[in-house]
Amino acid sequence: MTTAQRRPILRRLIIDITPLRESSDYRRLWTGNAIAILGNQMTRVAVPYQVYVLTHSTLIVGLASLAQLVPLMLCSLFGGAVADAVDRRKLLIVTESLAAAVVGGLALLALIARPPVWAIFLLVAVSAGLSALEGPARNASFAGLVRRDILPSAFALNRSLNQVGTIVGPAVAGVVIAALGVSTTYLANAITFLLSIAVLSRMRPMPPAHAVTRPGLRSVMEGLNYLRSKPAVMGCFLADLNAMFFGMPRALFPAIALDQLGGDAVTVGLLAAAPGAGALIGALTSGWISSVTRQGRAVITSVVMWGLAIAGFGLSHWLPLSLLFLMVAGVADVVSAVFRQTVLQLSVPDRLRGRLSSVHIGVVAGGPLLGDARAGAVASVTGPAFAMVSGGVACSVIMGLLGWRLTALRRWTLADAEVDHRDDGA
Repeated sequence: MTTAQRRPILRRLIIDITPLRESSDYRRLWTGNAIAILGNQMTRVAVPYQVYVLTHSTLIVGLASLAQLVPLMLCSLFGGAVADAVDRRKLLIVTESLAAAVVGGLALLALIARPPVWAIFLLVAVSAGLSALEGPARNASFAGLVRRDILPSAFALNRSLNQVGTIVGPAVAGVVIAALGVSTTYLANAITFLLSIAVLSRMRPMPPAHAVTRPGLRSVMEGLNYLRSKPAVMGCFLADLNAMFFGMPRALFPAIALDQLGGDAVTVGLLAAAPGAGALIGALTSGWISSVTRQGRAVITSVVMWGLAIAGFGLSHWLPLSLLFLMVAGVADVVSAVFRQTVLQLSVPDRLRGRLSSVHIGVVAGGPLLGDARAGAVASVTGPAFAMVSGGVACSVIMGLLGWRLTALRRWTLADAEVDHRDDGA
C-alpha cells in the first residue's frame, strides 16, 4: 500500500478538529471545560483518599459519594430548566465562581489534623449541586455552536481534551497529595475554576433563542414528558446508568491500590488516571465515528465492552495489567459517550436541550455515585475483587438484555434524528 493510499485511512482514524477551526466560541467553551475538569479530577482523587485515610472504611468512602446524590439529582433537574431560560454563559460563570469557593472550603478544612467527616460530606454535596446546575447549561450549548453534521466530531473533541484532565488530574493529584498534602490539591482545583472563568468570560452571550418557559415544576415536567416520547434517548440513559451502577470502580481505587496491589497514593492516582488515558486514546483515534451508521448499536456494544474490562480489572493483582484493563474500559466509555450524546442532542430541539441535558447529567453523575455506594457496600462484605468482578459481569449481561429489549435504541440512526426534528417542528 502506497503512502497516498494509506493517508485516507489515517485521516479516518485521527480525530476531526473541524469544530475547533470553525467556531471560536466552541474553542473557548471546550478549553474552559477542560481546565475545570483538570482540577475536578484532582478533587475526585483527594476526597476518597482523604476519607479512606481518616476512616479505613470502603463503606464510608462509598457513602461520601452517596452524599452527593440527592443535591445532584435535585439541582440537575432545576439546572436544566434554568439553562433553557437564561443566558447560558452567565450561568456557567456564576456556578463556577461558587464552586471555587466551595473547593477553597475543602482546602481549609483539610488543614485540620482530623477534620470531621460530616463536614467533608457537606462540602462535596454542595459541590455536586453546583456541578449539576452548571452541567446542563454547558452540554446544551455545544449544539448551537457548530454545524449539525459535525456535532459527533465536536463531542469527540470534548471527550478528548476532557480526558486529558482525567489523566493529568488524578496522576498529578497522587503526586501532590504525597508531596504537599490534600489541602494543596483542593487549592489547585480552586485555581483551575478561576482560569476557566477567565476563558468563559471571552465568549459571546448565549441568551435563549426561543420562547422561554419560566423555570419551575411545570418546566421540569415538560422536559420529562418529552423524554417519555423518545425511547431511544431513554435507552441511552438506561445504558449509562447500568454501566456506572455495576461497573464504576472509583470508590475501590484506594483499597485496591493500597491493599490488593500493595501501592501508595501515587498508585491510587495511576488507577484513577488509567480510564482517562484509554478514553483519550479512543477519542484521538475517533475519526471513524462519522462512518458508523447505527449509533444506537454502538452504544450497546461499547457498554458490554466496559463491563468485561472492569471484570478483568477486578481479577488483576498486577499493576500494569490493572492499568491495561482500565484503559480498555476508558476506550469503551468514550465511544459510548460520543454516541449517547449524538443520540440525545440530535433527538431534542434547542428549547428542551437544557432540561434533557439535565436528566443526562443526573444519570452520568448520579450513576457513578450509586455505583460507588454499591461497590463500597459489596466490598465491605466480600472484598474489592469480588465487588469489581461481579459488577462488571452484571453490567455486560444486563446491557445485552437491554439491547435486545430496547429496539428503538438498537436501530437508531441519523435518519431517525431527521424524523424527530420534522415531528417537533424544528
